[in-house]
Amino acid sequence: MDARKKILICDDEVGVRESLNLILEDDYSLSFASSGIEAIEKIKKEKYDVILLDIKMSSIDGLETLEKIRKISPPAKVIIVTGYQSVETASRAVKLGAVDYITKPLESIEVKEKIGKIFQ
Repeated sequence: MDARKKILICDDEVGVRESLNLILEDDYSLSFASSGIEAIEKIKKEKYDVILLDIKMSSIDGLETLEKIRKISPPAKVIIVTGYQSVETASRAVKLGAVDYITKPLESIEVKEKIGKIFQ
């Protein structure tokens, strides 16, 4: 069994999921979802230590997904991933329970540092 910390990456862009996979695959056990609905289904079945959650997605957006995650898995640490540097969106996400946010384009050092902080 894999004893590494488990991270769920939820982003509707395959390139972002692939980038995060390359950045994190050596240190964490990763799962992927391409929509908020898919992420919620996975979270109902499995416990994740960290969830990287995109804000702008079709069907349900990241903020709505975050609200549902809080009800299903309150202890999960959610980091918002956004291509839109909106202070308003980031502050709403924090009010909904996100622990941090990362902006696109992704910087591998920033991603590793923000996730690393959670496990200190």
